Amino acid sequence: MKKNNFETIKLEKGEMHVYDFGAVKLHAYKTNDFLEDEVYVVEKNGNVVVIESPCFFDNCKELEKYVCSLNANVCGVLVSYHAAGASFMENEKKFATKNADEYGHNGGGKALIDSFTNSFGEIFDNSIHEITDYLSEGKNFIGDIEFDIIDTKEGFDIVIPEINAVYTHMLGHDCHSIVAGKGHAENMIKELENYLVKGYDLILTSHYTPEDLKDVKTKIAYLEDLIQIANSCKTAEEFKTKVQTKYSQYSGQNYLDMTTNFFFQS
Repeated sequence: MKKNNFETIKLEKGEMHVYDFGAVKLHAYKTNDFLEDEVYVVEKNGNVVVIESPCFFDNCKELEKYVCSLNANVCGVLVSYHAAGASFMENEKKFATKNADEYGHNGGGKALIDSFTNSFGEIFDNSIHEITDYLSEGKNFIGDIEFDIIDTKEGFDIVIPEINAVYTHMLGHDCHSIVAGKGHAENMIKELENYLVKGYDLILTSHYTPEDLKDVKTKIAYLEDLIQIANSCKTAEEFKTKVQTKYSQYSGQNYLDMTTNFFFQS
């Protein structure tokens, strides 16, 4: 399976999974932080581009040290769904769509940053990246690496054609996700079905190690179940209990709590 074809490099806190595609290498950084964040470094011809950044100070320092060890030209950081962590690569270019920038500074992204600041305190880097370059939807080249940008409500997804991969915010085939009601679940299903049509080899997300199309199918079934269970329930408590019973091995209990509130808003 391509998602398991990597070399592991143990770091002091996190670990790096390195995928070698020949001309392109993908470095997937598993932070092991409280949010299970995942950050990606795309390397080609001596150039590197980072997708997202860590948001805890120790991870910011650890990943920056690792990137420097590659002895490559840092072309910039793509800031999509995670606007916090501006101490990371603070002197490098930061790329985002205008929508993602607004979401991080004033929208729901900023609200999450404030919440995490209250939860984690001084170990959490709540400084927000200042965007130096705006991306347009569609094909963009940073260095000599192609990134196809897909605007979303909260940020932007990223297709990396050379390695047949797509980056999005959340998947997680064996964990709960934040699902903002039936309409959101239906939209997520449509998006994931499009991944099946596209035939991506890897799905990269902010909170899980790289996954594949088998995992996409598992997530589609889970989302369809959520809709069916919600339709059969009269209360939030009943819904949450039924989901917990059927998916007892799933992690992300806090995400299920949020999903329950969305499906059964008072």
